[in-house]
Amino acid sequence: MPAVDRINRQWVLARRPIGQVRVEDFARRDGPVPVPDLAAGEILIRTLMIGFDPAQRGWMDEGASYMPPIAIGEPVRGSAAARVVASRNPVYPEGAVVRGLFSWQDYSVVALRGEPAPVLVAPDVTPEEALGVLGGASLTAHVGLNQVGGLRAGDTVLVSGAAGAVGSVAVQIARLRGARVIGIAGGAEKCRWLVKDYGADAAIDYRNGDVAERLAALAPNGIDLFFDNVGGETLEAGIAHIARFGRIVLCGAISGYNDVTPAPGPRNLSRLIAQRAEMRGFILLDHMDHVPAARAELTAWLRAGQLRYRVDIQQGFEAIPATFLRLFSSASQGKQLLRVE
Repeated sequence: MPAVDRINRQWVLARRPIGQVRVEDFARRDGPVPVPDLAAGEILIRTLMIGFDPAQRGWMDEGASYMPPIAIGEPVRGSAAARVVASRNPVYPEGAVVRGLFSWQDYSVVALRGEPAPVLVAPDVTPEEALGVLGGASLTAHVGLNQVGGLRAGDTVLVSGAAGAVGSVAVQIARLRGARVIGIAGGAEKCRWLVKDYGADAAIDYRNGDVAERLAALAPNGIDLFFDNVGGETLEAGIAHIARFGRIVLCGAISGYNDVTPAPGPRNLSRLIAQRAEMRGFILLDHMDHVPAARAELTAWLRAGQLRYRVDIQQGFEAIPATFLRLFSSASQGKQLLRVE
């Protein structure tokens, strides 16, 4: 059947979420598949698998950020693995699988002008690996720890959100680099993962204990490097226990992504002065020159059995919005993915 006769299913942003994101913030829309009358350099892709990241919640808000907001009525932007079904670009032959920042729809024309170029997925890499352990979350962990945080052997490293897609890889990278690692996660099961599966030296269950008290016991000499995915009270506890000349890397702040009114910031920022500590936010897009080397090292660790990961794969195009919401509950178990077909 010609591509023009098929349906292009889309999930678009129906309204800007207020507070907690809801399924009703999205709308299903069908349209024709883009006619593959491509301009030079363009490709037509069909989505195979979608990856979900907490940062997408921020892109749904109006206002300035490191990426433009998703427009009302526009397919929701997100990471995906897709097959090239038509191409006028020799770098991306028909039939190749690519990974990139695409959108919640079956078919997309990728113009490759003024946007990050898709990455060709090697034949021995599955879509799950391309979006998960070798995808943006793991690259964020690698770059954040090494290039931004200056990870060193012998550091005491604290990772919040440590059972998530970014945090679980950050824990393992720190361990592989010879650091002592403490992870923070929600629930006894996730804390068991951190120690048994990911090699953390200790885990703190923020739901069933006082994080600050546990840090005092586990890191009496302070935290050398804090990789924070959570913000809020967790960031405040990390600042309270930062070592002299310690480094804090701000990767995310998921605790506040659905707040209607922003929560007050950490009340103890003056401790950074006393400890001569650094605190820095970062976005992976600013460090793309380090991505090839980071991906190569992650791949080597994975194939050598030194890097473990979990994926939570949901099924079916209709389940896309509900799958995104799993990120903001205890439902998600590892990197959140959805297989379109």
